[in-house]
Amino acid sequence: MGILQTEHDFTLPMGYVDETGTLHRDGKMRLATAADEILPMKDPRVQNNPAYLTVILLSRVVTGLGSLKMVNPKVIEGLFAGDFAYLQEMYTRINQNGSNVIKAICPKCEHKFDVEVQSLGE
Repeated sequence: MGILQTEHDFTLPMGYVDETGTLHRDGKMRLATAADEILPMKDPRVQNNPAYLTVILLSRVVTGLGSLKMVNPKVIEGLFAGDFAYLQEMYTRINQNGSNVIKAICPKCEHKFDVEVQSLGE
């Protein structure tokens, strides 16, 4: 059994544009903890609008985005809908049991990348 990868790199399809007009596309997302899924339920914004849970959750697990010092709910709210959907899908994929990601290297150019391997029968 391999080492558990707890942080995953991503590149947003469109990117987040901050208040200065800088585009941020590359980031990192860590695996969620039980607290990440439980604590936002106490947030008044989630209690008033359950759909806001995803915003809080993503702001907790996205550990970096471009040169931003911090990723908070305001940043997640400012994402384009396609990028928001991309991060939701990534969150689900990396946090579900049985997701197998292996490291691969191109034999020609030696570029390193991740490949998701599906189990037979899925």
